[in-house]
Amino acid sequence: MSTLPPVQGHESVRERLASATARGEVAASMLLHGPTGIGRQRVALWFAQLLLCEAPSEGRPCDVCRSCKLALDLQHPDIHWFFPLPRPKVYGSPDRLEEAFEDARAAELEARRAQPLRPSLHDQSVGLYLAQVRTIRRMTAATPAMGRRKVFVVGDAEMLVPQESSEEAANAVLKVLEEPPADTTFLLTTSDPETLLPTIRSRLAPVRLQPLPVDVVATFLTERAGAPADAASLAARLAGGSIGRALAFLPEDGQPGPLDVLRTEARALLEAVASNEATGRLAAAHAQAPTGARGHYSDLMDSLAVWIRDLGAVANGAATRIVNVDAGRELEKMAAALPRAAAGAPDAIRLVDEARSLARININPQLAMAHLLKELRRVLREDA
Repeated sequence: MSTLPPVQGHESVRERLASATARGEVAASMLLHGPTGIGRQRVALWFAQLLLCEAPSEGRPCDVCRSCKLALDLQHPDIHWFFPLPRPKVYGSPDRLEEAFEDARAAELEARRAQPLRPSLHDQSVGLYLAQVRTIRRMTAATPAMGRRKVFVVGDAEMLVPQESSEEAANAVLKVLEEPPADTTFLLTTSDPETLLPTIRSRLAPVRLQPLPVDVVATFLTERAGAPADAASLAARLAGGSIGRALAFLPEDGQPGPLDVLRTEARALLEAVASNEATGRLAAAHAQAPTGARGHYSDLMDSLAVWIRDLGAVANGAATRIVNVDAGRELEKMAAALPRAAAGAPDAIRLVDEARSLARININPQLAMAHLLKELRRVLREDA
C-alpha cells in the first residue's frame, strides 16, 4: 500500500498536464494555485510521478513501475519535495543551517509517510528560508539519480514572502527559475499568487485548481478517513471543497477538530456583536492571544467570514444556502438582533478580510479584534 492516497478530482487539470507531457511541451516552471487544502501539492506530486513514470498509460502514471512505487512512498531520488518549516535553532556557518533544514525536512517527510492525511491549518511559525533555497540550487546542478529528469515541488511558495529572509529567499528562487537546467522541472504551489514577487510569477506557467465538489470531499472523508457519514457531510460543506480543511473539522480522539473549535469561537464573536452588552465584545477581544498564534487568528477570521456570509443569507431570506447548516436557529436570532445584516454583510466581510491581512504583519490581535468587533457592530446593527 502506498503512502500517498489517490488524487481526488481535478480531472480537467490532470488531463491538460498529461496532454502537455505527451506532446513534450511541459513548461520548465509551473505554478499550481488555488484555495488552501484542495490538493495542490498532491496534484504536483502526481504530475512529478507522471513525468518520471516508466510506462504511463492514457495520461496516467502506471502506479506499478519502480519509479511510481518510489514516488508514491515519497522516496523517489529525483522528486524533491520542499515545504515551509520552522527555522532550526542552529548557529554558525550557512552550511550547518542547510544541513539542519535537510534533517528537519527528512523528519517531516517521515512524519507524512506515517500520517498522510493531515489537516490544513494556517501556520505563521514556518517559512521557506534562504538555506532551503540554497539546497534547491545545489540539487539542480546534479544529474538525475535514476530518471530522465529532476522534479522540484515547492509547496506553499507564498511563504517565501512573509517570513524572515524572505526577500533573499525569493530572489534566490528567481535566479534558479531564470535559467533552469534542461533536465529540471519546477512545480510551485500557492494559495495566493499575488504574494509572490511579480518577477517570479512572470516565469511560471499558471495552473488554476478549483475547490472540489462537496460530495467528493464527503466521500473521501468516509472512505479514507473513516468519518461517519453525517460528520463527513457537515465537514465537507464547512470546508468549501477542501479536503485538507475538512479533515480539520472532524473530531479527533473524542474532541472537536481544530477548525470546529475555531468555528465555535467565531460564532461567539458574532454573537458578541449582536449583543447589547459591550462587556462581551471587550471580553472577546481580550481573549485573543496578545502575541504569536497568527495562524490561529487567520483561521478564526476565515470562519468569521463564513458566519457573516450565512448571516447575510438568512437576513435576505436565503437560509437554504447557509454553510453552517446545523446553526439555522442561532443565525435567525442574530439576524433579528442585527437589523442591517441584510445590507451590511458585504461590508462586514470586507472588514474581516482587512483584519485577516493584518495577521501577516506584527500586530496586537487584542487591539485588532476590539476594533473589528466595533466596526462590525457599526455596519450590521447601527443606522447608516
